[in-house]
Amino acid sequence: MPDFSGLLEGPFEWAIFFSCALLIGMSKTGIPNIGTLTVPLFALLFGAKHSTGIVLPLLCMADLLAVIYYRKKFHRDLVIKPMPWALLGLTVALAVGHLVPESGFKVMMAGCILLGIITMIGTHRSENAAAITESLWFAPAMGFILGFSTMIGNAAGPLLTVYLLSMRLPKFAFVATGAWFIMILNYAKIPLQAFVWDNLSWNSLLLDLTALPVILLGGLLGIRIVHVLPERQFKTAMITLTVISTLILLF
Repeated sequence: MPDFSGLLEGPFEWAIFFSCALLIGMSKTGIPNIGTLTVPLFALLFGAKHSTGIVLPLLCMADLLAVIYYRKKFHRDLVIKPMPWALLGLTVALAVGHLVPESGFKVMMAGCILLGIITMIGTHRSENAAAITESLWFAPAMGFILGFSTMIGNAAGPLLTVYLLSMRLPKFAFVATGAWFIMILNYAKIPLQAFVWDNLSWNSLLLDLTALPVILLGGLLGIRIVHVLPERQFKTAMITLTVISTLILLF
């Protein structure tokens, strides 16, 4: 039996780990920003930078579940248009994250989430929101920051929400398009984190596999939620959970 004693040492930590896995499953198929709540919790369990290597396989498993279920409902053009810039942002974050200490890494994670909140609220309230989202710079800028934030701390949820909400997608297309976009980035990060940051290990992968049934359960709950939750409550829940997770990470 694999030895996880160096990763999780008590029942309370295991409970947090499986709760986060449940939220990740739900976030990929139901409420995208609920997964952001797991970022500070994983940082508390494993450390800010090391936690990204623990979380990445969980996200990849949940991504696969989401794209299989929503395979016919995503908007391909909205995935392709910002993707080159997202890959550029991912590459920049790879270099930056390799140089900064653990404390600075935590601040960058919080900063990415906070930027997403500010942009989300600002775009929602602006009278010129349509002009902003249709401008030539919007998709490249959002793509770059999405790539940077997902590499720094799997914290792209708020900004991805801004991007997709600005496109006025129906609820199911919103979830499907976001799932495909993030899946591509997450699978691109696997060799980078394994060979550049060196924070992926067989021990952590085996730990993640113990959470697979919980991720599947979360995915089923997410599918149910997205069917029954009204649009207004859907958006309110995403913003509220993102604000809470940022405060936890900062303080």
